[in-house]
Amino acid sequence: MTADIAAARRFDRIGVITDLHANLPALEATLGEIKEMGVEAIYCGGDLVGYGPHPNEVCRLVEQRAIPTIHGNYDHAIARDLEDCGCAYRDPRDRELGQRSVEWTLEHTRAEAKDFLRGLPFDLRVDLGGRRVRLVHGSPRKVNEYLFEDKPARTFERIAAQADCDVLVFGHTHQPWVHEYGGVLFVNCGSVGKPKDGDPRAAFAVLENAGGELTAEIQRVSYDAEAVADEVAATGLPREYAEKLLIAV
Repeated sequence: MTADIAAARRFDRIGVITDLHANLPALEATLGEIKEMGVEAIYCGGDLVGYGPHPNEVCRLVEQRAIPTIHGNYDHAIARDLEDCGCAYRDPRDRELGQRSVEWTLEHTRAEAKDFLRGLPFDLRVDLGGRRVRLVHGSPRKVNEYLFEDKPARTFERIAAQADCDVLVFGHTHQPWVHEYGGVLFVNCGSVGKPKDGDPRAAFAVLENAGGELTAEIQRVSYDAEAVADEVAATGLPREYAEKLLIAV
């Protein structure tokens, strides 16, 4: 779905999921929770694959549900059979583990899933009760830019000045936060499939414009993370990824 098509539809309340990372049970639990909340529409901020054991199933579910979706850095790489996912690693061991995940995902993601990922756009725009929402994966500047909450305010103010929106929604860091800079509300949705903020539950964002009052809340939903961790270990993916699902770091 293109940005123009998405912008043509207007909602007062939407849910945004991102960084699913091939974790089907977490995605299913999140979609179920959003449905229970009566949210009007769901959008996806990318990184459907990588690290988790269900790349094909996650892509298929997102496609079947016709969820408007953008590509993340991992999606961009896997769709094009690239061996570099564009992730930043702090030490050689993390880089080694990341490379093993890329190799596994390249091997186990089927052609139809790669085709789906290859067709995803960089960003989407949504009308939220008259307020302009822009969805990107990392930042409007780069798909793999990390917008951590502790970056200097001037960084966000520069992005706000050129973002061409009232609300900028993104992910990539797997650490949720909400803050306004330069008249733009920044909303990091966290991660559905691989949180890194100490809470192993799947995270997503709900945005609402009620009578002109704009709100963004991070929601959490539990799923059987232990079962997924067992699957990760059984597939041959790094055991560390299984452990991180349970402690969310």
